[in-house]
Amino acid sequence: MIDSLFSTTASVTELSFSNAILTLLLSFALGAMISFTYMKTQTVYTQSFALTMIVLPTIVAIIILLIGSNIARAFSLAGAFSIIRFRSAPGDPKDIAFVLFTMASGLACGVGAYGYAILFTIILCLLMFLLKAVKFGSKSSTQKLLKVTIPENLSYEEAFAEVFNVFNVQYELRKVRTTELGSLYELVYAVTLDPSTNQKELLDAIRCRNGNLDISLTMTPTVVEA
Repeated sequence: MIDSLFSTTASVTELSFSNAILTLLLSFALGAMISFTYMKTQTVYTQSFALTMIVLPTIVAIIILLIGSNIARAFSLAGAFSIIRFRSAPGDPKDIAFVLFTMASGLACGVGAYGYAILFTIILCLLMFLLKAVKFGSKSSTQKLLKVTIPENLSYEEAFAEVFNVFNVQYELRKVRTTELGSLYELVYAVTLDPSTNQKELLDAIRCRNGNLDISLTMTPTVVEA
């Protein structure tokens, strides 16, 4: 029984009612397991994406069942998939990985490799929980973009060096430009903040230095070494 479950030749060549029901139920169950793993390992997610991961393995399994060994159907399917977008906008790379995960699960069910579909799904779900638990790839600091406007009589080279040292902020001056017909300077810093840094106190200290002019602190796409 176990050997037949994990047999590499256990592909569904003839569509039967019993095989179809087993494939649909198993692919749906594995999709639910993957969706549950996704919701438990992600801090932010949408309900629509979680529901999509439940039904996506079933959809893929149905397509594989209908194609069988028909080459013409396979090429037709490739053309149809080329015009389908699973998401309206690019998402987190982890979302893409989960989409591929669900499709692989559905593909394994569709070809009749039920044992491998269950085994690989359980292993990858456990791996996702493990990586989440150990916080693999997380950074101990956060890099942001700080824009500060200062009056022209304030030297911008070391204007905020003392403030940055007090709050243990690593910084790099990236850009300087004049505004308001040269009466003001806009400084752009790449700053690296520790998780314990109180950002409000940091901005208040900068406001005391720049005369309460404009300040903005935003995320930057620049890669930071962990």
